[in-house]
Amino acid sequence: MSGILYVVGTPIGNLGDFSPRAIETLRNCDFIAAEDTRVTLKLLNHFEIKKPMVSYFEHNRFERGPVIAERILSGESCALVTDAGMPAISDPGEDLVKLCIEKGIEIEAVPGPCAFATALAISGMPSKRFSFEGFLPVDKSDRKEHISWLIGETRTMIFYEAPHKLAQTLADLYKALGNREIAIVRELTKIHEQVIKSTLSEASERYSKEVIKGEIVLIVKGAEPEENESMTLEQAVEYAMNLVEKGQSKTQAAKIAAKESGLKKGDIYKLLLEE
Repeated sequence: MSGILYVVGTPIGNLGDFSPRAIETLRNCDFIAAEDTRVTLKLLNHFEIKKPMVSYFEHNRFERGPVIAERILSGESCALVTDAGMPAISDPGEDLVKLCIEKGIEIEAVPGPCAFATALAISGMPSKRFSFEGFLPVDKSDRKEHISWLIGETRTMIFYEAPHKLAQTLADLYKALGNREIAIVRELTKIHEQVIKSTLSEASERYSKEVIKGEIVLIVKGAEPEENESMTLEQAVEYAMNLVEKGQSKTQAAKIAAKESGLKKGDIYKLLLEE
């Protein structure tokens, strides 16, 4: 009988956020797969947990993943942890979870803190719809291409960034996206936790000269939705007819035209039948 992969969220700063269930899971599992065993060892020592660990990180995930999966299949249970936050979120743990699913291994979540969700909650930015972008690519051309995809993104965008890269990232975002609202959230759950509300213009200028410390989450306001020009009923029917000529049924064409025009589907469909 195979074991279980436990995906365990760890504190992003304040050790008081580590749940009793997470502590119990680490105590009861057979071994721990950790992004950095040195970081995890500090967590284990704090809670007086002694457990064997294996390293599992970006540069060994393809080699180490199958080994971990085989141990679980042989009956051992493994707790997957990252340095901070939920594993598999902007993290190589995603590959281990996928591998275990492919091998039919049972996976159980032990939820914990997550930096991007926590930052969004205290940012004061729109949270109904958002896009988590994680860390931007390091390669300049890939980075430019990635940001260019986001120019028309209307959802709130969330990025992770390191302090030494902040100035360049703000400059790149300002150049591509224009002067959007931004919240710079740093040192979540720690003593110096801070939310800095600004604009890309002001923030780019400020942090080209000023050094900021700590782990950073950037919350950037999405683009304003484009306003569609009003469509007359005749234009909506014509639009629907073009869709029918392209293979859509009249019902579906009327539905699409109604959505695009803001007019009633029944009115469009009735005239469409008469054509």
